[in-house]
Amino acid sequence: MPKKAKKKAGKAVRREYTKTDVKELRAHSKAKTPVARIAKLTKRSAGSLRQKARKLGIPLGHRR
Repeated sequence: MPKKAKKKAGKAVRREYTKTDVKELRAHSKAKTPVARIAKLTKRSAGSLRQKARKLGIPLGHRR
């Protein structure tokens, strides 16, 4: 019997930020939502969210 191939994590899928995504990010920033929670809700990585927030000039990741 052949061995089962292990599944590799899929390659990162790049998605553009839409106007609604940016609006939602701004709302989360204002509400001081933790980055980990925003990442789960938007299905984006924390790094991606931080980079976009920095580019927009809004604070993100308020709690430590």
